[in-house]
Amino acid sequence: MTKTNVMRLLDAAGIVYQAGSYEVDEDDLSGSHAADLMGVDHDAMYKTLVLKGEKKGYVVCCIPVDEELDLKKVAKAAGEKKVEMIHVKDMLAVTGYIRGGCSPVGMKKQYPTYIEETAQLYDQITVSAGQRGVQVTLNPEDLRRYVEAEFVPLI
Repeated sequence: MTKTNVMRLLDAAGIVYQAGSYEVDEDDLSGSHAADLMGVDHDAMYKTLVLKGEKKGYVVCCIPVDEELDLKKVAKAAGEKKVEMIHVKDMLAVTGYIRGGCSPVGMKKQYPTYIEETAQLYDQITVSAGQRGVQVTLNPEDLRRYVEAEFVPLI
C-alpha cells in the first residue's frame, strides 16, 4: 500500500496509526460498506463531513458512519445560527479531497473541526487516509490534538 499524504503527516507528527485498505465499490461509497469490508465496528469507523456556516465559513465534522449529523448541534458547536453541507462538487476545491476519500487530516486549510464525543469511548477510531479505499486507525485523542478539534455532541 502506497503511503498517502495523511500517513506522511501523521508520521512527521510522531502519531501511531495502522493503515488498512479495501476494494472500492463505486456503487457503494458509504462508510458502512467500508467498515464491513475492513471488519471494523461501525461505531468506531468515522466519516468526515464538511459544512459551511453563514458567518465563519467551513466546518469539518467526524461522526460514526451509520449516524446522521444533527445540524443544530453542529451550528451550536461552531457558534453559527445555521450550517449546511457543502455540495459534493465543491469538496475537492475546499478540502483537497474527493467524496469517499475525505480525511480530517491534511486538508488544504485548517478548518474548525469537531469530532463526535462518543469517539472518546474508544481506544482507536478509523478515519479516511485521504484516498478512497484507504483508512487509518488511530487514537481519537491523538487525532483531536493533531487537527485541533473539539469533542462535542454532533448526532
